[in-house]
Amino acid sequence: MTGDKEKKRAISREAARRRRRVESEVFEDLSRLLPLQPAVQAHLDKPSVIRLTLSYIRMHTVLKVSGETRTKAPVSQVAKCGQVVGGGDEPRSCDGGREEVEDAEASEETDLYLRILEGFLIVLSSGGDMIYLSDNVSKYMGLTQNELIGHNIFEFTHPCDHDEIRNNIRLTAEEVLWGAKRDFVMRIKSAPTYRGRSASLKSATWKVLHCRGRAKVCVASSSVSCLLLTCQPLPLSHTLLSTHTFTSQHSMDMRFTHSDHRITLLLGYSTEELLGRSIYDLCHTLDVNHLAKNHLNLCFKSQSVSGQYRMLVSGGGYVWVETHSAVIPSVRPCKSRPGAHQPLCILCVTYVLSGVEEPSLQLSVDQMGHV
Repeated sequence: MTGDKEKKRAISREAARRRRRVESEVFEDLSRLLPLQPAVQAHLDKPSVIRLTLSYIRMHTVLKVSGETRTKAPVSQVAKCGQVVGGGDEPRSCDGGREEVEDAEASEETDLYLRILEGFLIVLSSGGDMIYLSDNVSKYMGLTQNELIGHNIFEFTHPCDHDEIRNNIRLTAEEVLWGAKRDFVMRIKSAPTYRGRSASLKSATWKVLHCRGRAKVCVASSSVSCLLLTCQPLPLSHTLLSTHTFTSQHSMDMRFTHSDHRITLLLGYSTEELLGRSIYDLCHTLDVNHLAKNHLNLCFKSQSVSGQYRMLVSGGGYVWVETHSAVIPSVRPCKSRPGAHQPLCILCVTYVLSGVEEPSLQLSVDQMGHV
């Protein structure tokens, strides 16, 4: 009797070993099919293989449907084999061959775009899953492309930003059909160290990202609709280099406490007359709500980008501008928030995007005094 039990146990153990061996072979075969470097494939665990495979299938579906539903301009960029490559009406296969040279050139071009952009590319599903990220994401988050693909964006973003993110990734059929634009600011975990290595996410800091993009793909199933976004960390340093910018310092209610002399050259106001005045006094009436939204983002997230709005020019007319802002903390600790510091002021860099439009039109009493 005892011999029969031992025999059954031995058979059961052998069957279990066979199942595990077959399972491992299946996962090895599946990992080899993924468009990844062999060194990366060799270190993938089973959950990662499943996660990356599902993301690759979803991305392939998005590209396939995008090619089938395109009726106007061709898609300028598609994700292929872990890279974003240019043009073409259909996603190309991963079999190499004659396309290797074209793929290399497209990859170099994409890398150049991302360097100029000073940010990374992300494709989000309507549920917040990260279907694709450009491989330079590690520079900003400290985690690699393969570590992030397939995870949900809410796992890495600030809890206070979740409602705003949900509102932006929630896509209706009409919005997807017309490629609705999105422009918002969110905080995301960032763990790179000064040596370029990754720290633990538990000790990660929050990096503020300015996200802009539009909805893509319209089919019966909303699960393949997605949001294509470019994410730029704030503050953006390159805006400081332009001669068409001016800097200003404000109190927390956006009243001028200081401005540089270039505001006189660009808008016609003297630095003295702006002291104590609110930036809302210089904003076009139709853009006040837009500027107020940026102000709220700034107060809650410490950094923000306004997007384009109109600023009134002394004597009449207006110019289109974009303002990059940051809250400068003081050395005194904040009593209501342990570990934080009281805000000292708001520093703004405003980039003038256009010449004076409708110079004979006066939209404010303040403009009349400078005729």
